[in-house]
Amino acid sequence: MSEIEQLVKMANQIADNFSFHDDAVDRLTDHLQRFWAPSMRQMLVEFHHAGGGGLKPPVVAAVQRLEHN
Repeated sequence: MSEIEQLVKMANQIADNFSFHDDAVDRLTDHLQRFWAPSMRQMLVEFHHAGGGGLKPPVVAAVQRLEHN
């Protein structure tokens, strides 16, 4: 499995863990900012811009927020 595939899998799993909260996207965005290295976040942003196949909707929303921070 490639590094980006692992990041997508992890991001989707984290999104699933927060899915029961009303503020799931906020929590996911905060988690990515606090616990993921800038290089990991950048890879996810670039993957999203390249089409982002496999990213769950909350991950897409969090990635879009990361771009504007």
